Amino acid sequence: MSAPIAETETQVMQVYPPIPEKIADRKIIVYKTLIAPTVIRLTTEKVKDRLFIKFGFLKPDPDQIQLVSFEKDYEAYIIVDGRYFIDYYRSRVYAIKVDEKVQEVALFSQTFKPEPANEPSTKVIRIEGEERLVHEAKAYLVLASDGQEVSSKRIPSAPSEEHSRKLAAEIENTKKLEILPNEEVDIIRSRIVKRPPEIKRVVNELFEVMERVVIYTPIYKVKFRNLKTDEIKTVRFDGLTAKLL
Repeated sequence: MSAPIAETETQVMQVYPPIPEKIADRKIIVYKTLIAPTVIRLTTEKVKDRLFIKFGFLKPDPDQIQLVSFEKDYEAYIIVDGRYFIDYYRSRVYAIKVDEKVQEVALFSQTFKPEPANEPSTKVIRIEGEERLVHEAKAYLVLASDGQEVSSKRIPSAPSEEHSRKLAAEIENTKKLEILPNEEVDIIRSRIVKRPPEIKRVVNELFEVMERVVIYTPIYKVKFRNLKTDEIKTVRFDGLTAKLL
């Protein structure tokens, strides 16, 4: 038996119902600030002269670098974990080679008339059938507050505040998330939900978002001015590790 071949006849486009969805609610986590402001201030004193280096080696006088502002802020990340699954049938026509002398073939209580094949001295019968297939796609995404995908390595592990949702509401009063309430669902949906084009009928189908989490991580923003040149630069420190970001 040769491999199945696609049907060549023009088919009427199938119309399928919307894909069933199971979407988890958004959770909110605010990480505890583990580094005290005093530690960050001491750290900035060690790096401030490096902010205004010229020609790769000329450092300004540290006394000429003035602290302009020091503030604690939060950076938001959105984690979304999703899965798309479809169990379906597709139509196929199987071409079976028979001897050129065969006039008809009886199979499955049906009679098939052989047709000339492309190969010499050969005929084929064509049998219509259906094939059952399962397709699954998964994705785990970490998004910045603007919806751009970032590496999961940017989010450290840390304990969370006890009243995360209340603190998040306070944070969002001054710093709104750029990403819309369901935008991460749309992003992961566009990534993994792709219906196979050859569907004849669907047995089971589901788009599922198992996890949606907004994580607020503390950071410190420190602004300096070079008194000699009036140049201003801002540096950011991780509130969990004191690492310069």
